[in-house]
Amino acid sequence: MNQSIAILCGGGPAPGINSVISSVSMVFLKAGYRVIGIHDGYQGLFNRNRSTVDIDFAFADDIHRKGGSALRMSRHKPKDNEFSTDFFKDNEIKLLITIGGDDTASTANRISKFLRQNNVNIQNIHVPKTIDNDLPLPSHIPTFGYQSAKQEGVRIAQTIYEDARTSGNWFVISAMGREAGHLAFGIGAASHFPMIVIPEMFYNTEVTFDKITKLLISAIVKRKIMGIQYGVSIVSEGVFHFMDDKEIENSGINFTYDNHGHPELGNVSKAHIYNILLQQKLKELNLEVKSRPVELGYELRCVAPVAYDLMYCGLLGYGVKKLFDEGRTGCMVTATPGGKIEPLYLEDVEDENGKIKPRLVDLKQGKSKLVIENGLQYIEPGDYEEAKKWLPNPEEYDLHNILNWD
Repeated sequence: MNQSIAILCGGGPAPGINSVISSVSMVFLKAGYRVIGIHDGYQGLFNRNRSTVDIDFAFADDIHRKGGSALRMSRHKPKDNEFSTDFFKDNEIKLLITIGGDDTASTANRISKFLRQNNVNIQNIHVPKTIDNDLPLPSHIPTFGYQSAKQEGVRIAQTIYEDARTSGNWFVISAMGREAGHLAFGIGAASHFPMIVIPEMFYNTEVTFDKITKLLISAIVKRKIMGIQYGVSIVSEGVFHFMDDKEIENSGINFTYDNHGHPELGNVSKAHIYNILLQQKLKELNLEVKSRPVELGYELRCVAPVAYDLMYCGLLGYGVKKLFDEGRTGCMVTATPGGKIEPLYLEDVEDENGKIKPRLVDLKQGKSKLVIENGLQYIEPGDYEEAKKWLPNPEEYDLHNILNWD
């Protein structure tokens, strides 16, 4: 029997997963290995009735440019008592390749320790995946899938902007992003949106719905001063992760709650929440402005990868083989656009609690600072007098005052 490698995917989809599977498979098939794809992530790995596929060259070649994942994904996080050595022994597995986020990588390390304790020595190499672009990769290298998701987000956003101009309305877009605002900021900046709201903006003040709403109204009134009656604002869903439950509950939105009593944010449209609260405040101010919500989330995760990610994911796949040949294990693979492959060990990017530290948008320098200073449209001291036509206290809608920026 040939020695084998196994591939599984955890978490949610991101453009380029198939490109990674394809390139990894091709390079190991060329080296004479059997390549086993495991459906349903870790849930499938330790299931006696697991579903697998033997990946050959034709399969790998066919999926390279497709969106989604040829291997079904799962967020299942196995407990230690679910672990078993059977699959690895029966198939002479020498390498477990996991494609996913930090949870998927951490579980792979737990499995490797278990296997070594049971005299089954395999390597594990993780390919970091997220459209959020928030993993701490070196030299500002993006996470795979981000560029493709952003491109699709911009395509949709430009259409929404044209609808705003055509109809004379405002739109409030919510974009995915668990803790960081990279995706919302990237889409908003590329689309020249007058207002972008991401969690990183609140570094000097707490995140509240009132402040988010005032930022949206600041852009609306600024555009009125400019003689423009329409526009689009984008807000990252990540702002929710910096609010306490009381702030969310006091919003007046009806939520369902999980077994721990926390609001189940995944069951509601974030854009709907932002828009409802905006409409309530506009009514309170007697401002007749129509606004509509648009959610950008699942629409972005399974699009076909753009050229950047096709090439990038190929490098990551080939990089897995390089690290495997070097004897590396318990690490993530990283690749520069020039093809430099290096391992990134979890222990080097973990905090004191073992959690991967997210890479945040740096607003104080570079392109982000330029966008905020020159691209966003909001009330400033020079607008206060004219803004009194619509607002009784314009200074409260100055972005710098809302965010407590110097």
